[in-house]
Amino acid sequence: MDTENTLYKAEKWHDWIVPLHETSMTLRQILDSAAHLQAAQTDIPLIIQLVENPRFDIPGIDLFSGAVDLHTHDCIHAVLGRGMLPKDEAFVIGFTMGSTNRMTTTEEKLYALAAKYLYPGPYRFSEEDIHVFKDAVKLGFISDCIPLSSIDFAPFMNMPVGTIRETIGLETELLRAYYRIEQKRYPNDKASMRII
Repeated sequence: MDTENTLYKAEKWHDWIVPLHETSMTLRQILDSAAHLQAAQTDIPLIIQLVENPRFDIPGIDLFSGAVDLHTHDCIHAVLGRGMLPKDEAFVIGFTMGSTNRMTTTEEKLYALAAKYLYPGPYRFSEEDIHVFKDAVKLGFISDCIPLSSIDFAPFMNMPVGTIRETIGLETELLRAYYRIEQKRYPNDKASMRII
């Protein structure tokens, strides 16, 4: 990894981000820059795994559209240019669900209730995080990108993240426009202030 890219290596999970303006790092480099900070699937509380991980889906029943495994979730953080703070998580989950174009209002409300009231401690969403989640669902829905939950990121690992975004049809200008709005709404929030 070159010297410039090592600037993204953070000591603590809440400081890590590879922002949207980064286009030249490969997906592997981005994931490697956070590898020492990432939780293992077994570290994720069971309630969250039951809600978000497709491994727990009941055959024929999709509780929430866009469920992905932890590796895919981390790849989505990279392509969306989001860190690991609660608003980042809310955005990544919401955009992923919205990009399926199958997310119902009922699903959105149920997920928001689970994230606000059932998730433990640092995983719990605040009211502001819920607003970011709902915005992201809408943004994912209007995006013409490939549904993020359907992407196998393995072939993209050595590709620059900017190229990946183009390949999957992710509209970075749409994201930038929303990120500017998010910054204005939450001027005292670290996650919102560093996304552009």
